[in-house]
Amino acid sequence: MRVEYVNRSATSARDATEFIAAALPCIEAIERGARRLTANQFDAEDLVQETLLNAYNGFHTFEGGTNMQAWLFRIMRNTWISGYRSRQRNPVELLCEDFTDAQLSAGMRLTSTAPRSAENEVLAHLPDDAIADALRALPHANRMVVYYADVQGYAYREIASLMGTPVGTVMSRLARGRARLRTLLADVAEERGLTDRHAAVPAGRARYPLL
Repeated sequence: MRVEYVNRSATSARDATEFIAAALPCIEAIERGARRLTANQFDAEDLVQETLLNAYNGFHTFEGGTNMQAWLFRIMRNTWISGYRSRQRNPVELLCEDFTDAQLSAGMRLTSTAPRSAENEVLAHLPDDAIADALRALPHANRMVVYYADVQGYAYREIASLMGTPVGTVMSRLARGRARLRTLLADVAEERGLTDRHAAVPAGRARYPLL
């Protein structure tokens, strides 16, 4: 019995060490996400604690080499829905609703070394309030996908896992969301000289080539 207990304790210690090493780099992002979901600092702290506890208890299901942050976000989202909504507290806040303009702008500027798409290049030069207003105007499902893809930088499969939807649905929602953003931001982009209103546009093509 003593040997079994020692072995179990040693295994738990290793699991705890591995979990901390994997989760620690994601904590700040998880805390930001919790504040956006709850719109309340105290509830956000509770949500982070519950998320990390649930994640630790289920750490054996995490597949090494996959995206730890996406996995934690999925657990946090499920924790928020099952816990907070079931107690009929504040309804789920839509992501992006409580972003500051600076946060939105920083997110849209993507620090990745990968080449920017034409859309991200335009978004990076738009006024902060224009980006925030445009995102808030998107339907909820489309806004969530745009947030995960263009602000958090997640891949299609990661977004599908986070939202519990097929990859095809993610792709179509992202396409519709980006198309709506093009419409919402076209006038602002033109005012800033990022598009050419008088440029010749081939038949069947969008009027704003950068958008």
